[in-house]
Parts: sequence; structure tokens; C-alpha cells
Amino acid sequence: MSETTATPPAHPIEFGDAKRRLKAIFIGSVGNLVEWYDFYAYTAFALYFAPAFFPSHDPVVQQLNAATLFAAGFIVRPIGGWLFGHLADRYGRRLSLTLSVVMMCFGSLIIALTPTYATIGFAAPALLALARIIEGLSLGGEYGASATYLTEIADPEHRGFYSSFQYVTLIGGQLTAILVLLLLQNVFLTHEQLVDWGWRIPFVIGAILAVTAMFMRRHMHETESFEAAKATMKKESSLKGLLKYPREVAIVVGLTAGGTAAFYTFTTYMQTFVKQTVGLSDITTTYVIAGSLIFAAVLQPIYGAISDRIGRKPLLIFFGLAGTLLTVPILTTLAGTKSAFVAFLLLCGAWLFTAGYTSINAVVKAELFPTAIRATGVAVPYAVTVSIFGGTAPAIALFFKQQGHEQWFYYYLAGIIFLSFLVYSTMRDTKHASAMERHE
Repeated sequence: MSETTATPPAHPIEFGDAKRRLKAIFIGSVGNLVEWYDFYAYTAFALYFAPAFFPSHDPVVQQLNAATLFAAGFIVRPIGGWLFGHLADRYGRRLSLTLSVVMMCFGSLIIALTPTYATIGFAAPALLALARIIEGLSLGGEYGASATYLTEIADPEHRGFYSSFQYVTLIGGQLTAILVLLLLQNVFLTHEQLVDWGWRIPFVIGAILAVTAMFMRRHMHETESFEAAKATMKKESSLKGLLKYPREVAIVVGLTAGGTAAFYTFTTYMQTFVKQTVGLSDITTTYVIAGSLIFAAVLQPIYGAISDRIGRKPLLIFFGLAGTLLTVPILTTLAGTKSAFVAFLLLCGAWLFTAGYTSINAVVKAELFPTAIRATGVAVPYAVTVSIFGGTAPAIALFFKQQGHEQWFYYYLAGIIFLSFLVYSTMRDTKHASAMERHE
């Protein structure tokens, strides 16, 4: 049941067909950008809103509380992955993707409108937790449906390149949040205004963007793979169907663990790390993180195109080996520098190997499963793994910092990447052994 088939030879792509694919990928990616803008705005503005929800004289404790809620949003991601994966596999990718941005809109509005701790007491962090749970459900479903849609809509010879735009737009969402932060910091508001009420603005913007994406996704074309699978689709539980592919599920878990830990370290946690450990100012920290994310976004399609030439496995092995050997030296050097430029270069160095995972992880997972179970197969094991290793990364790092052993986190991250490296070394290359043409 789990054997894969080689990808059939590709035929030349006509201009009209290529235009249709590009339009579909753009619409699917825009929604992905909005989802991640909303989700990342929480981290980008945590330095400002944490005091409003978690009163404390210790800023590290405030950030730890905020990071704990950030992790809580990941606990429900497997549920979101199952729910929206089931919708995508049973009723279509378009419906699942449209509903996910609607849910993200509600999460953003709750954060934007929730009164502070001083006004309503413990109800304030409780409502913040509810918003994070809603956003976690949404994002848990977004990844699997988006990865499946972008992979299925691409032509066989360029799946790595096209699917890499999932992380281009994912990083683009983070950059958009940072751009909003820069504008509010430097142009429109004072620091006091940001702490007092200005932190609500990005969440209002996120809700508006989500509504826009919802209307765009209503007109998405359904994928040919899903249409082909409908005729033979079995009416069974998506989780029951997933149990038929234990090897593929195990591979998704193994290849995701190190990659997601590295990704959330060099994106969400870096905002706090560069400010509190390196000691840069708020604005300088924002510039450093934004610059490194721009560099990361540029790498995604380059690495994706390379994978279309040489296969997926070499890039994954490169990430696993380089990440294992270089994570500790990079983070140790970063913690000791006081130069913004050196910090920027070190983060770019980290992205040179991290992009070996981020650029192609979506297509690798999609190529493991047949059409009828693909969205669920990508989403559920991925979401479980991200909940364990990705969403917890900032909280674990801050816990070690609070205990006075921040460097322990560096070795923790390198160890997780090494475990994934073992999986990369033993798995088959999905470019040459793909299940994309199987519709059962």
C-alpha cells in the first residue's frame, strides 16, 4: 500500500497552462502569507503587549509567559491539521484553505479587542490563550492544505520550485509583521504609545488581510489530482486511512523535528534573543531580523529549483549535517557579539543550511502520500511534531536562560537536528519515488 511510483516524464508546459498555475499558486500563497502574518505578529509585538497581560517586574518572566502561550497555540495544531486535512481530502483543497483564513481572522480580532490585565484581571490572559488556540487550529490546517495544493498545482518537473513559495510567503508574512512594527516604531507612534495601545494595530490589520484572502480563495481552482481522486475516494475516517501509511508518517515526524526546531529558533525566538542576549535596541533588533528574513526568503526558490535538478535528499542531508555541526558555534558567537552587522551575518549563515529544510519540506511530505490522504498525511504528523519541537523552542530557550544556562539550548537544538539527519540519511529521495500520481 505504501509503495511509491516514479514520476512520469513531464511534457512541455504551454504558456496558458503556466499562467493558470502561477495564478493559482499566487492566490494560495497570499492566504498563507496572511495566516503567518497574523501568527507572527504575536511574537513581533510580544515585547510591547506582554506587560499588559502578564504583570511582573521581571521582563524575562513576562516574555516567558508570552512564549508559553505561543507554545499553547501549537498544542492544538494537530487537531487543526486533522480537521482541515479531512476537509481538504474529502471536500477539496479550496474549501479547507478558505475556512482556515476565516478562523485566523477571528483569532486576530480577539487579541486586538481584549482588555488588559489591569481592566479585567485573569480574564485577559485567558482570552489571549483562547485567541492563540483559534489561531493554532487555523494554522494547523493551513500547512497541510497549502502544501498539498501548491504541490498538486505545479507541473512535475518544477514541484520543488513552486512549492518553495509556501515558505517564501510564510517568511513574507513574518516580514510584513516586522514592516508594520518598523513603521509603528519609527513613523507613527512613540514607545509609550506602542506599549499602551499601539500593539493592537497589527492584529486589526491581520483581521482585514484575512478577510481579503478569504474572498481571493473563494475563486481558487481545485486541483486536478483531487478531481481525479474523487471518483475512487473511500468514505472512511481520515485518521483510519492515515494508519495505512505508518512508514510515511514516521518519515514526516523524523524529517520535521530538526527543521521545525531550527526554523522557530531563527525566526520567532531571534526577536527576543537578539534584544535580550545580544543587547541590541528594539529598532536595531527589528532591522537585523528583517534583513535575515529577506535573505531567507530569497534562498527558498533557489534551493527549491536545485532540488528539482539534483533531488530532495541531498538538500536535507546538507541541512542535517551543517545544522548539527554549526548550530552551537553560530549561537555561541551570536550571544557574544555586540555588533548588529555581525549578528546579521551569523543569522544569514544559519539560514544557508536551514533553507535546505524549509525550501522543500512541503513537497517532500506531499510526495510521500497518495491524493486521497495527502492533506491529512502532510498535516497531522507535521502538526504533532511542530507542537513538540517547534512551538516549544522559544519557551525552552527562555527557560534555560532564566535558569542561567542559556547555552544548553544550543546543544538541545543541535541534538534535535542530528536526529533528523539520521532520518534524511536513510529515507528515499521522494523526487525519484513519488506518490503524486497515485489517487487511491
